[in-house]
Amino acid sequence: MSVWKHFCRFRIIALAMILSPAAGEEPPYDYGEAQEFWAFQPPLSVSLESTSSEWARKKADYFVLKRLEKNGLQPNSEADSHALLRRVSYDLTGLPPDWESMRDLPYEEQVKRLLRSPHFGERWARLWLDVARFAEDQAHIVGNNSSLTYPNAYRFRDWVIEALNRDLPYDDFLRQQLAADLIAPDNESMHQALGFMGLGPKYYRRGDLAVMADEWEDRVDTLTRGVMGLTVACARCHDHFYDPIPTSDYYALAGVFASTEMFNRPLVDDCEMQKDGNTKKPDDAEHLVREAKEMKDLPVFDRGDISSPGPKVERGFLTVLGRGERTTFSKENSGRLDLANEIASPKNPLTARVWVNRVWGELFGQPLVSTTSNFGKLGEKPTHPELLDDLSWRFMHEGNWSLKWLVEEIVLSATYRQSSELAAEKARKDPANESLWRMNRRRLPVEMWRDSLFTATGDLDRTVGGPSFNVSNPNSNRRAVYASISRLQLDPMLALFDFPDPNLHSPFRSETTTPIQKLFVMNHPLLVNRARALASRMTGSPADSIEKGYELLFGRSPEPDERQLGLTYLKENSLEDYAQALLSLNEFAWLD
Repeated sequence: MSVWKHFCRFRIIALAMILSPAAGEEPPYDYGEAQEFWAFQPPLSVSLESTSSEWARKKADYFVLKRLEKNGLQPNSEADSHALLRRVSYDLTGLPPDWESMRDLPYEEQVKRLLRSPHFGERWARLWLDVARFAEDQAHIVGNNSSLTYPNAYRFRDWVIEALNRDLPYDDFLRQQLAADLIAPDNESMHQALGFMGLGPKYYRRGDLAVMADEWEDRVDTLTRGVMGLTVACARCHDHFYDPIPTSDYYALAGVFASTEMFNRPLVDDCEMQKDGNTKKPDDAEHLVREAKEMKDLPVFDRGDISSPGPKVERGFLTVLGRGERTTFSKENSGRLDLANEIASPKNPLTARVWVNRVWGELFGQPLVSTTSNFGKLGEKPTHPELLDDLSWRFMHEGNWSLKWLVEEIVLSATYRQSSELAAEKARKDPANESLWRMNRRRLPVEMWRDSLFTATGDLDRTVGGPSFNVSNPNSNRRAVYASISRLQLDPMLALFDFPDPNLHSPFRSETTTPIQKLFVMNHPLLVNRARALASRMTGSPADSIEKGYELLFGRSPEPDERQLGLTYLKENSLEDYAQALLSLNEFAWLD
């Protein structure tokens, strides 16, 4: 555990000892009043006022237009076909478009083709892997002790990619990751989904109650913030200060994970085994969870202190989502399947909203609720509450929890198709673009940017699935979604370009701009090698080379001033230097 996390916990416990009631006391929540909060209200389909609009293409557009008109704004015109194709190709597959085969297709057909691509799952898996704090080792490794590492973590990643490609409904996607072994005990291929919890942080001295309590907190926090947008782990030491979540709710959920154990299931028959069914070597194992030998209802540890156990709490769900009464889980098993069913129920007011908001944020660079993992009182309210509600309801009931339905519904909208042009008068009225009067310009995530380097040179390995690789290796040409992810020492290139800390659930990608990033682009062997490979494709006269470079990187011809600048540059510099300069342009790394 990091020093910072220890420090934060110390401050929280100290504050809790002063302000919170003792364990077992009734929390000061009025659940009737709490359920009036917007996030605890069930999302409903919203009827449109009788209105017509030549601009609107999808139902979502009417909600956007309503706010725009209220604020005295008009939407931007549609982006040109070149910018729109590049935008939707990256958003759906994480790769630049195949200009030759797609340029002349109608936009709707381009979208359908991209949705069918096997690269759809690779692009959207990364969003879920951030939520799930996917990694292949631990933050603490003593010497060469690899007993707590996950050499075959890629099998869970492959399951996520495959599930998204076949459009496994999101409710089943969640159920299988929590309880695939209970849903289909004999379907071992489905059990790969259990890596969601099976790849979580593990600490040394795992028999120690204090150590296991930290692991249970990770499971509760990852699940509740990642899937329901609630900071339930704040109630480990005290009743939640802001949201209606008592400590008893926290321990009711933690008991589910206390009744579950990490399991290194053998991949081959002749590997060395321990007495308890785990493999001796992690290299021979698939990293899952299974039912513990003993089912546990945990006590409420007074102020989080394991030496002060209070009354036990039956395993169960959040009281506020049971209309003031906690739904309890089966005593015959851990309760993982009961938990999965409660979370993935269409009656749960949070699950669809949180996922729809994440997807919207991925496609616009701006979620409807900016605090994507906190829909509680300290979180932000939605900028377009009716839009979020209506889209969430339709995602469940019209789209049958289909991610592809949701993505298609959004990218076919007029709101998504707007240009990113910055209009001074509109920007004065709404500088943050909260009304969505234009598309936001977005920088490519590091994975898409790196994949684009290899795509431009014709060297990208598009094989779907398989083991991880060293993403900083300039000669490794696999897609960056397959990069090795370490909790101990994150790859320096990934860290430099804002890849999230895999020790914790990540609510969003931060975005920084630093001189070191530019120095990387100017000097790193990866860029030098890609520039050399690009130059080898830019054959012919200087004018032909410039034309070819722009076509390969940007899918267009250079403007006259760009052509002249290139010709001037090439009189005194090599073609490789020119190729690297093109790879350094903002146009290569940003989406309009």
